[in-house]
Amino acid sequence: MSFFTKSLTVAVLTLPVFAFANDGAVKNFNKLMTNTKSMTANFSQTTKASGKTQQFSGSMAVQRGNQFRWETKVPTEQLIIANGSTMWIYDKDLQQVTKQSVNGQMGDTPAILLSGDTTQIGNNFTITQPNSGKNYYVLKPKSANANFKDLAISFNGGKPVMMVMNDNMGQTTTVKFSNITMNKKISANQFSFTPPANVDVIEQ
Repeated sequence: MSFFTKSLTVAVLTLPVFAFANDGAVKNFNKLMTNTKSMTANFSQTTKASGKTQQFSGSMAVQRGNQFRWETKVPTEQLIIANGSTMWIYDKDLQQVTKQSVNGQMGDTPAILLSGDTTQIGNNFTITQPNSGKNYYVLKPKSANANFKDLAISFNGGKPVMMVMNDNMGQTTTVKFSNITMNKKISANQFSFTPPANVDVIEQ
């Protein structure tokens, strides 16, 4: 299962007791996210649950305007593309494509942080900064119906380099980014998808 699908594979995170929400944390975080207009990177993902560990790797690209591409190569191939209004999830091994509304899937997911409208972040999440001297932030969804409990995101040199999440099933997922390129125009072809012939298309 990939990182931004409907059934989010997310992480257990114990928040420090001194974590606090304040205007400074919100301002700092919003500035970092606003400065992230586009991003391409490779990713490595580790998911731990019930004593089992799964490893995933691949590449990703995001751009403001809900343009999003997450391509898992190992251990199985899965492609997720959002083009502003529609999200496609293609499982090559299953020969199956799922079509979903972006608005219905991304409002309270990590995808909105990197590809969506930054003004929504403060509306959807409570933001804390455990250490005011480090660019490390913890977000908790305000919605009781969100797919995850909390999300930690770390920056280095203004770049998002790691995410750790906690889901409602006790799964721990850590995603690390490498070979990061920031704020370069990404071709529209990266966010375009046409279902291959002879695959099942499921609309949700």
